[in-house]
Amino acid sequence: MPVAPASFPDRLYLVAASGLREFRPVYDALSSMEVYNLNPKEIGAMQKPDAGGLLRRDGSNAASVFQKLPVETRQRINSYLARIVKGMGDAETKILGSQEAIEFRQAVRGQKHPWRFLASSMSDGTLRAFGILVSLFQADERSPSLPLLIGLEEPEMALHPAASGILLAALREASNHAQVLVTSHSPDLLDDEEIPAEAILAVDSVEGVTQIAGIDEAGRAVLKRKLSTPGELLRQNQLAPEPVAIATMEVRCGPQNR
Repeated sequence: MPVAPASFPDRLYLVAASGLREFRPVYDALSSMEVYNLNPKEIGAMQKPDAGGLLRRDGSNAASVFQKLPVETRQRINSYLARIVKGMGDAETKILGSQEAIEFRQAVRGQKHPWRFLASSMSDGTLRAFGILVSLFQADERSPSLPLLIGLEEPEMALHPAASGILLAALREASNHAQVLVTSHSPDLLDDEEIPAEAILAVDSVEGVTQIAGIDEAGRAVLKRKLSTPGELLRQNQLAPEPVAIATMEVRCGPQNR
C-alpha cells in the first residue's frame, strides 16, 4: 500500500500526489491544458529564443514556437492568416542577432514583390490572429507538443467581424486534434447555423454566483426550429443556462463549493 505524500497548506497537493499511480493521469491531463489571453504587444516585440515547444499564455514566444512547427502546419497557419487579413502573404521567423521576431510579407499595389514587415509594424488584429492560429495549430498531430485542451479568451477581439467565419473554421479544424474551449461575447462568432446547441455553454451571474450550463429548453427549441441563430439569441439576451442543470450541479457540489 503506497504511502500518501504529506500535504501543506501553502501548495497544491496534486503535484506531490502525482507520484502515485492513481493520481498521475489527473495530473497529466490538467498540466497539458493551455489557456491563452494573447497580448499583441508581446507577440510583436523582439523575443529571446525559447527552447520550449508550447506557446506562452501571452504569446511572447510565438516566433520560436512557429519556427518549430512542421512546414505543413506553418503553411496551414499562413493560409488562414491570408484569408483573415487581405493581401497578407507568408509569415516566417526572422533571426536578428541574439533575438528573433515574426516577419510578415504583404502585397502592396504597384510593387512587383511583397513588402516585408516585422511584427512590431503590424496591427493588433493581425498579431492576435497570428497568435490564435499558432495556439490552435501547435496541437496539430504532426507537431512536437500536443495540449489536450486549448482555451482562448475572446479570440475575436480586434478582428473584423467578417473574419469570424474564417476564425470559426480554424477553431473547428483544430478541435480534431485537441479540445478547444472559447469564451466570447461576440454574436458574430456564434452567428452560424452549423454550431450545434450542445456545443454552447451559457453563462450568467446571479447574486454574485457565476452559473454555467447548457442552453435552456427555450433556447434549444428556438435553435432546433431554426427560428434564430445562437448569435441572434445572444444579441437579444436570450442565451441562458439551463436551470435544471445548474440545480443538479449545486446538489452534487454542495453549498460549500458555490
